[in-house]
Amino acid sequence: MNERIRELAEQANELDYETFDEYNHKTVQHYKFDKEKFAELIVRECARVAKITEPYDNKEYVLGRKWAGVDVLDHFGVEE
Repeated sequence: MNERIRELAEQANELDYETFDEYNHKTVQHYKFDKEKFAELIVRECARVAKITEPYDNKEYVLGRKWAGVDVLDHFGVEE
């Protein structure tokens, strides 16, 4: 799996609850995977990549990339 996808998947984990492990005398945190958050993170990442405005001589190309990123966010209903 792509390292960036792994990072996004980790960000989509949210603390669900904690328990106490009496044997080891420590608190154990239990996480749940938020599929919606993961999808949103992927959409944001795609839009970010599309919107990269590296120095190009062609200003129309740069503007087109910017709007492509905005279109990706709009298509999936993700706020910028």
